[in-house]
Parts: sequence; structure tokens; C-alpha cells
Amino acid sequence: MMVQLAPGWSMELDRGPDWLFVRVIATRQGDTGEIALADAVWDSLEQAFTHRLVLELDDLVLLRSWMVGQLVLLHKRVTTKEGTMRIAGLSDANQLVLRMMRLEERFPQYQSRSDAVMGHRPLQPR
Repeated sequence: MMVQLAPGWSMELDRGPDWLFVRVIATRQGDTGEIALADAVWDSLEQAFTHRLVLELDDLVLLRSWMVGQLVLLHKRVTTKEGTMRIAGLSDANQLVLRMMRLEERFPQYQSRSDAVMGHRPLQPR
């Protein structure tokens, strides 16, 4: 199911057994402005009656600081409910952003949705 978040942003939702998969999509190139991603994803988790999340960021060109803030906020909410949040498909450049902010341990990287669900060994930065 596709959900429009704001001009230039949408997210695609998919349910699996006990998991919610969210693909974040920037529908325009360039700076599309900030969005309340944490609130939107949290609302979707609550509606799906689960606290296990795979956030697929394959389509994200540049991980900006405000987006990192949204990821941290979402992670806090999920872990407060004893849930699990995993990130899949993050580019090497965006992995570097998380490493520079010293968040690589909080957000281990998985290559695919299935790796994230199965908890396979996270990708190591190059």
C-alpha cells in the first residue's frame, strides 16, 4: 500500500508475519524538505499491531541530518515497546553518514528485507 507523506515523499507499506516493511521513497530529486517520518511509520506500526519494523532505504539518495533525527526518534519508540527496528538497503555513502554520527551500532545495515528479518550478519562498511 502506498502512502503519501508530503510533497515529494511517500512510503510503501507491506505486511509480513509479525513484521511491517516500509520503503521510503523520495518522489522528487533534490531537497524536498523535512517530513515527520517517525510519526508516520509509528502510526503504521500501531495500525498493524506490531512493533517489528524493517525500514527499506534503497531509494534514499542522501541521508540528511533531519532524517537521521527521525530514525533515532523512531528507534527510541520501537525499542521502548520492546520492538525491533532494522534498516535494509542503505547505500555505502549513507552508511558512512551513520558511521560519522557514531550510529552504526544502533542501526546495523542489512542488504535485503529477508536478511533483516532473519537477522543475518549485518553488512560491514567498506
